[in-house]
Amino acid sequence: MRFATAALSFALALALAGCAQLPKTPPAETSESRLGGRISVSIAGDVHNRGTGGAATFELFGNPEAGRLELTSPLGTLVARARWSPGLVSLQTPDGERRFDDLDALTREMLGEAVPVAALFDWLQARPWPAAPHEKTAKGFEQLGWRIEPRLPTLVATRLAAPVVTLRAVLEGSDEGNP
Repeated sequence: MRFATAALSFALALALAGCAQLPKTPPAETSESRLGGRISVSIAGDVHNRGTGGAATFELFGNPEAGRLELTSPLGTLVARARWSPGLVSLQTPDGERRFDDLDALTREMLGEAVPVAALFDWLQARPWPAAPHEKTAKGFEQLGWRIEPRLPTLVATRLAAPVVTLRAVLEGSDEGNP
């Protein structure tokens, strides 16, 4: 099952930054893996459409099969929480909770484009996702139609197809409970 990311709420995070916020989740169990830092996503525009994008602080918990992604505005308010497990994908915002068939559907609806969350767990650790083939490049690798340039603690992932989507992440204090 393919999952896609939280590029989903970057535009949403900016739109909601001054609005209501979600309650914080209790600290994760120590056995749950966590990656966190700052992330931005931009989608290139063209002659007919303006580009979009936004930035947030993120915390990514769990793994590709079951996890949680929380996005916090630059002002420190929790503005979006995506959760997934087999048969359940949901997005919680201050406006309520919505369910989706998969994370691809969630991110596609929120941004108009999907970002592969399953692969993101590995990409953020400067390695290809083992569930799909990849090709090495001078600065990293290409996988799933994306060029990945990891220079820890920074990651730049660029989707090669139009419209070009660029995801930039800077990891801060990552903690790997489960590899």
